[in-house]
Amino acid sequence: MVKQGEKIRNQEEGALVLDPFFLWSRRFALSCVTAMPLLTHKAFLGLGSNLGNREQNLHLALHSLAHTGIQIAKVSSMYATEPVDFKNQDWFLNQVISAETSLEPADLLAHCFKVEQDLGRERTIPKGPRSIDVDILLYNRLVIEDAGLTIPHPRLHLRRFVLVPLAEIAPEFLHPIFKQPITNLLEKCADRSQVVMFKQIC
Repeated sequence: MVKQGEKIRNQEEGALVLDPFFLWSRRFALSCVTAMPLLTHKAFLGLGSNLGNREQNLHLALHSLAHTGIQIAKVSSMYATEPVDFKNQDWFLNQVISAETSLEPADLLAHCFKVEQDLGRERTIPKGPRSIDVDILLYNRLVIEDAGLTIPHPRLHLRRFVLVPLAEIAPEFLHPIFKQPITNLLEKCADRSQVVMFKQIC
């Protein structure tokens, strides 16, 4: 009896014959590899929450961002951050992640919006309280200015709650407009709102 995956030699003809199951399994494995999208783009996303269980909201967003075309590469620590602009609200938890993705910017934005919607985001007060916020901060080194999407995020260099976690996981990444590493932008940032370590991620 021939075992699965075993090579069979035809004694009369001297030909090498492969077990059909072996051939099928090889074809199936190759098709899976071929079907996987190429994760050729690098994106940085900012997460934030100040409603409900903030830490759980960040965990859920991170899990929901998992997608056939998205692979999480690095995750920053969580930071408790003082609200800016609209001050009359609770402090946020903020986090930044880097991801490898096959999604184009518009598709990635649509996926971020879906994650926000699925986690109950309501856009009632501009810059007000939110269960979850998922922003595209950087995408490769592209500069995009469309009606619905601006990359790099236009306030990235002005916000310590973004720069601190971003500098933690990508200190030397060059801002595509200012041509400076994130650490330099953080040093020069005039924002003095409080950003406090909440939970360190090893």
